[in-house]
Amino acid sequence: MAAEEPTKRVQVAEHPRLLKLKEMFNSKFGSTPKFYVRAPGRVNIIGEHIDYCGYSVLPMAVEQDMLIAVEPVKTHTLQLANTNPLYPDFSTSANNIYIDKTKPLWHNYFLCGFKGIQEHFGLSKLTGMNCLVDGNIPPGSGLSSSSALVCCAGLVTLTVLGMSLSKVELAEICAKSERYIGTEGGGMDQSISFLAEEGTAKLIEFSPLRATDVKLPSGAVFVIANSCVEMNKAATSHFNVRVMECRLAAKVLAKHKGLQWDKVLRLEEVQTKLGVSLEEMLLVTEDALHAEPYSREEICRCLGISLEELRTQILSPNTQDELTFKLYQRAKHVYSEAARVLQFKQVCEEAPDNAVQLLGELMNQSHRSCRDMYECSCPELDQLVDICRKFGAKGSRLTGAGWGGCTVSIVPTDVLSSFLTNVHEAYYQRNSSSLALEKHSLFATKPGGGALVFLEA
Repeated sequence: MAAEEPTKRVQVAEHPRLLKLKEMFNSKFGSTPKFYVRAPGRVNIIGEHIDYCGYSVLPMAVEQDMLIAVEPVKTHTLQLANTNPLYPDFSTSANNIYIDKTKPLWHNYFLCGFKGIQEHFGLSKLTGMNCLVDGNIPPGSGLSSSSALVCCAGLVTLTVLGMSLSKVELAEICAKSERYIGTEGGGMDQSISFLAEEGTAKLIEFSPLRATDVKLPSGAVFVIANSCVEMNKAATSHFNVRVMECRLAAKVLAKHKGLQWDKVLRLEEVQTKLGVSLEEMLLVTEDALHAEPYSREEICRCLGISLEELRTQILSPNTQDELTFKLYQRAKHVYSEAARVLQFKQVCEEAPDNAVQLLGELMNQSHRSCRDMYECSCPELDQLVDICRKFGAKGSRLTGAGWGGCTVSIVPTDVLSSFLTNVHEAYYQRNSSSLALEKHSLFATKPGGGALVFLEA
C-alpha cells in the first residue's frame, strides 16, 4: 500500500467499538474480520454550495465516522450488513454492480465507492467480501454520512485488491463515483474525509485538488447542533436544481460577456476567463442577471438555443421538469460565499485580537446568504441559529447542504458550558419530546484525522 494511505496496527481488545464490531461480525458471518477501515464525517465551517461551482471550501473532519469490518472471500459475492437494524442486509455479485438512482438505499453508497475503484483500475473480475458497517454520524444531518460511507467503501475495496493510490486520487475517485447515486456534488466531503489531519481545519481547493492547513483560533470552539430535520440529498431535487441553476447562471454570464459559453460549466470558470476579482464578479452579476426567476424559454433566448437543446444538452435528467430557475440569487450567493472563505482563512492566518468576532460575522453573513439567496435553510435551522447566537455564539450558520441537518457555531471557550446548557433547554427540550437530546445532537468538536485502515496487531 502507498505510504500515503495510513495504516495503523491496533489491539482490537483495547478499542471497545472495534471489539464490539468484531464480535458482531463473528456472529453475523461466523468468521473474523481481516481489517477495519474508518472514514470520518465532516463539518463545513464556511463555504456552502460552492465546491461544485469550482470554489474553495473550509471544512474539518469530525470524530464521528463510518467504520467497516472486512473479510475478503473466495466467492465473487459482496455481502453487506449494518449494525443498525434499520438498514437491511444486502448481497450482490461483485462483478455485476447495479446502483439504482431512484432509491438512495444505504448499500448503494457502499456500491458507489466499490464501483469507483473497480472502474478506475478497469477490473472485471473482483473478489468478494463480507462487510459489517457501523456508523455514528447522524444520517441526513449535513455531516456527510453518505460520503463517509462512499470513501470508506473505496478504501475497503482498494485494500482488498492490494492496490495503492494517493489520498488525493482516492478523494477524486470517490467524489466522482458518488454521482452514480445521482448527487451532483463537488468533492469537498470526499476530500476532507481523506485529507483531514488532527488539530487543523483545511482549505480545500479544486482543479487540481489540494489541501492547506488552516489554524483555528485558540479562544473558541466550534459547536455542532442538529436541527433533527433530516435531509437526503439524493432523494430530493433541491440539491440538483441548485447545481443546475449555478450552471445556467455561469452560461448566461459567459454569453453576456462574449465568452464561449457552451463549454462553461462552473461559475468559477467565468471569473477565471474574465480575469477579475470576486467583488467584480458580483458587479457583473448585478449587471447581467435579473432577480425574477428565469423561465426555460427565457434561458433559451439568452443562449440562442432551442428548448430541446436545453433539455437534452444542459439540464440533467432530474432537473428537466423544472419550469423556472433563479440565476441571479444563486450566482450572488456563490461569488460572495467564495470571498467569505478567503476572508475567513486570512483572519485565521493574521490572528488579530478580535479574530473570533470577525470569523463569527463571516459565518453570520454566510447563513443569511444561504437563507435568502440560496434558499437552502428551513424554519428549524433559522430558529436554531438564532438560539445559538442568543446564548453566546459569535457566529452561527447552517452547515452541509441545508434544508435540515446541522448548524455550526463559533463559541468563545469561556461561555461554552452555559451555551450548551441553554441551547439544549431552548431548542431540544422546548420544541418537543421527540427532540430529546440524543447523543451527537449538540456537541463541541475539534478537527479530527482522516480515513484509516486498521490491522489487528
